[in-house]
Amino acid sequence: MSPRAGRCDLLIVGASFAGLVAARTAAMRGLDVVVVEAKPDAGARVATTGILVKEAAEEIDLPHELMRRIHGVRLYSPSLQHIDLFSPGSFFLTTDTASLLRWLAHEALRAGARVRYGARFAGAKREGSRFRLAGLDLETRFILGADGSRSAVARHFGLGRNERFLVGVEAEFEGLDRVDPRFLHCFLDRRLAPGYLAWVAPGPHLTQVGLAARTGRRISLAAFLDRGEAMFRFSHGRIVERRAGRIPSGGLVSPWSAPGVLLVGDAAGMVSPATGGGIRLAFQFGRRAAHAIADHLLHLGPAPETVLARELPRFGLKRLMRIGLDLAPPNMLVDAVIATSPMRWLAAHVYFHRRSANGISFADFEARIAAAGDGPQPVQSQ
Repeated sequence: MSPRAGRCDLLIVGASFAGLVAARTAAMRGLDVVVVEAKPDAGARVATTGILVKEAAEEIDLPHELMRRIHGVRLYSPSLQHIDLFSPGSFFLTTDTASLLRWLAHEALRAGARVRYGARFAGAKREGSRFRLAGLDLETRFILGADGSRSAVARHFGLGRNERFLVGVEAEFEGLDRVDPRFLHCFLDRRLAPGYLAWVAPGPHLTQVGLAARTGRRISLAAFLDRGEAMFRFSHGRIVERRAGRIPSGGLVSPWSAPGVLLVGDAAGMVSPATGGGIRLAFQFGRRAAHAIADHLLHLGPAPETVLARELPRFGLKRLMRIGLDLAPPNMLVDAVIATSPMRWLAAHVYFHRRSANGISFADFEARIAAAGDGPQPVQSQ
């Protein structure tokens, strides 16, 4: 046990993606870091699908054996018409999410951070330049709240709290041999998933099957499994694990900081209101928060909230898109427009932001994707 076991420079609440990346970065920058996590380990009771966009993988190097690269999106209308979407050079990564979180925790420990599992944040009282943590026999100079969409840190310090959510349910299957692994399979259907979508995502070891909708609307995983049975033969597979969770969909909370306290990740609402994607931002701002806090505490740098304020996502367009998605257009309309050029453009923008690599033609990329699968389906241009 460290001689400073009862004191630290930075207390991080939550062994989340944001919290663990921040812990590793801050420890490598020279801070004495403690992470407190109520769960028994970082990978217990996972409540996220754990799909990464290309930019998330570029924020931090991750073990390839815990991920699977997916090059395309197959987007289905309610009548199960579909379009295939690609962007040369872009991709998604599905993950063994529980193992990835455990790996990040191990990396934080290797960097010198301490992680206390089974420890719940119950409040803190400022005493001079430090906070004394209630019930934890611990003092700290700074607190970083990375404790999810219902953040206890935000509640205790009177910071902004997430008020709008998507609610999702998911099952992990083994033995689904009919799923084309080249694609994220995404389904638009206002009866099954009003305000969002359903998905079938081939992972590195298992297949993730789920759906989400805005709060206040009922969703049924069983209904989606019935809908996709003929296509994927869900009944031939075996459910290994079930999960459920809330996804913030209202954008950045306000305020997201107080003297000596910051929120990051889901706790701060750093999640795209349109897509529900937040892991890239968790990696990015977990690292940036750690940089700013270390500079502030060790090198007379400015207050971290001042540094980060210039970099925070605003989500202007994506908040407008969320309003449109909440209106849940009729299934008949989605069926009518699914194969049109405007719909193809919009879907490509949502999934790929129209980013593409130089040096490869789209036709060449199409050919490579088709060759990667057994019995390939025709690939439709964007």
